[in-house]
Amino acid sequence: MSKRKLTKQQTWRIERIQKERAERTKKRADKAEETLQSSDLGPETEGIVISHFGTQVEVEGTLAPYSGVSTRCNLRANLGQLVTGDKVVWRPKHTEGGVVVAKQDRNTLLQRPDMHGRLKPVAANIDNIVIVIAAEPVPHANLIDRYLVAAETVEIPPVILLNKCDLIDDDKQPELRSLLSTYEELGYRIIRTSTKSDQGMVELYDFLQDKVSVFVGQSGVGKSSLIGTLLPDIEISVGELSQKRKKGTHTTTTARLFHMPSGGDLIDSPGIREFGLWHISEDELLEGFIEFRPHLGYCRFRDCSHEKEPGCAIRQALEEGKISAHRFESYLRVRQSIRDNDAF
Repeated sequence: MSKRKLTKQQTWRIERIQKERAERTKKRADKAEETLQSSDLGPETEGIVISHFGTQVEVEGTLAPYSGVSTRCNLRANLGQLVTGDKVVWRPKHTEGGVVVAKQDRNTLLQRPDMHGRLKPVAANIDNIVIVIAAEPVPHANLIDRYLVAAETVEIPPVILLNKCDLIDDDKQPELRSLLSTYEELGYRIIRTSTKSDQGMVELYDFLQDKVSVFVGQSGVGKSSLIGTLLPDIEISVGELSQKRKKGTHTTTTARLFHMPSGGDLIDSPGIREFGLWHISEDELLEGFIEFRPHLGYCRFRDCSHEKEPGCAIRQALEEGKISAHRFESYLRVRQSIRDNDAF
């Protein structure tokens, strides 16, 4: 399909909008620099970005006398994009507010592609990704594998949380046990919880201690209920589970870092709860299946598609039981969906 040709008026309008945006950005940068040169600022101190508000960020101080105090801050020019979880150096104003003057190195960065396929950072310095599944909607191995690959690709350790354990009856138990055993054999941690019966909540509290975590998973698996339990003083709406479609709805809108009373921090937003794989390459996909890694690079042909070629190390590992059939099928399905630009 050929690209639609823009009219002169449309071209002029686009150029005008871009020019106005550039001018606004320059004015904000000039204002931040002007503030930095004034005597209205205190000494440099450290903090963490707990939320983002357009051209400003909310910074919580991590050193006395600003420890635990949140301040709206402007950004010094050329800092790059800041996201929730970023550790920064900032200077408080003597009156109100402050200015972020430097960004510290990130340990991890969670990104997701926007509607145009461009990678957009959503949170930084995350210690683990909690993949939430539940008895309803019935969990599918392929979906779990997609989340695991996404976590492995950004090098953030994942843990699988089976929620709504109170809904597991004798019919569901064997299927879930079989499903989860594959991941336990791969070394992934499984936590089983129920917010109604409090099953597994102590284990979850202990796991989240001293960590920065995010929760991901399908709508309707109980992420909001879990987060509401972990953050009892924070009002977070819970999407109703449709009885007909067995799906929930999104309820939160902006990424924010919360401190859990039981210890640890949680970053929450819909953009984090559901993130896709459109941006990864097929080589990165192979690396995302951790049991594939020992066999990569040993195929007879460099461009092996791991389907019918002779001397395929991945197929040999599959035949020897070192790779499970369902994980290999997941790999093929995810690879095809990446090719179709429909990975999530």
